[in-house]
Amino acid sequence: MKILVMNCGSSSLKYQLIDMDGEKALAKGLCERIGIDGSNLKHKSAGKDDYALQTPMPDHTAAVRVVMDALLDENHGVIKSIDDINAVGHRVVHGGEYFSASVIVTDDVKKAVDKCGELAPLHNPPNLTGINVCEALMPNIPQAAVFDTAFHQTMPMKAFLYALPYRYYIKHKVRRYGFHGTSHRFVTQKAAELMGRPIEETKLISCHLGNGASICAVDGGKSIDTSMGFTPLEGLVMGTRAGDMDPAVITYIMTKENLSAKEMDVILNKESGMLGVSGVSSDCRDIEAEAAKGNERAKIAIQSFCYRVAKYIGQYAAALNGAEAIIFTAGLGENAVNVRKEICSYLGYLGLEFDEEANKARGKTFEISKPGSKTRAFVIPTNEELVIARDTKELLDRR
Repeated sequence: MKILVMNCGSSSLKYQLIDMDGEKALAKGLCERIGIDGSNLKHKSAGKDDYALQTPMPDHTAAVRVVMDALLDENHGVIKSIDDINAVGHRVVHGGEYFSASVIVTDDVKKAVDKCGELAPLHNPPNLTGINVCEALMPNIPQAAVFDTAFHQTMPMKAFLYALPYRYYIKHKVRRYGFHGTSHRFVTQKAAELMGRPIEETKLISCHLGNGASICAVDGGKSIDTSMGFTPLEGLVMGTRAGDMDPAVITYIMTKENLSAKEMDVILNKESGMLGVSGVSSDCRDIEAEAAKGNERAKIAIQSFCYRVAKYIGQYAAALNGAEAIIFTAGLGENAVNVRKEICSYLGYLGLEFDEEANKARGKTFEISKPGSKTRAFVIPTNEELVIARDTKELLDRR
């Protein structure tokens, strides 16, 4: 069975064609600058030369056509016909309270995804566009929707409810939803396998640390709390997002600077976080380079990020009544050696014995705690595309 995984952003399209017999990635790629001058495709096929193409992509329909042409290409492709694709699995960021699991796409599902667009205006509309385009171009191929928020629908009300007038939850569904669910699900399952334990018997803390970052407390394979909230803005200090703060700061700055809600939203999401503190970049590699030169703001940006991560780990160790393992994943979690070291330096109280030599590795699955450590620590590369493909296959198998 061959499953095409699609992840549509506002001006991008990531994709991967996976052969579920052995779970091998046959091809993967990225369309960038959709609807913008300089649209381009970067495509990789197993056993073949990489392929790049610059061509106009005025919209996602054109981008999907470019992807299909690449997959079918005589020199760079991996299939002979669109009919070789058995299903398409779509990443959808927000499923609200409608979805606690992945689903086959129907008209009712699309209506719900559209309605959740007001909760994720930058993500759900392009996700839905991708579904509609694939349905139009591949009308006889089933489509599945896999939601970032679904994994967190097991959170109890005490964890997801904000201490606001209850009517806002009833009327507008204002609550904590959480994100990165497919990533947290994948790495905690993998950690349980590495520990040789059924996931139902584990207490794990998953740290998805990238430009967007979140932490999740997972008890017996179920999310019981996570750092992101109503939107991906809550929680950790991130690349450009502010994370947790006193809400009064927002209205204070808006009044002092005479800012609109839209302008303030841009500041909180695009100009804050490590970029805002360092004044250098949102990329940790750039910030670390400046910190090494003695830039104090760059040093503080990294320290603030690590400190917030460590604090959330402490909160979730309490929520779980003890954590057996901590998992680092995503761009920083998998590759930022010094960031992992800094975070783990706070965790001695959990009985974590940090292995500095093991920690020097990057980009693969390995343990960074010493043998016999009471709390273990793993680095596990995430694979959200594989989760989407697995869920899609499971839905087809049930039909």
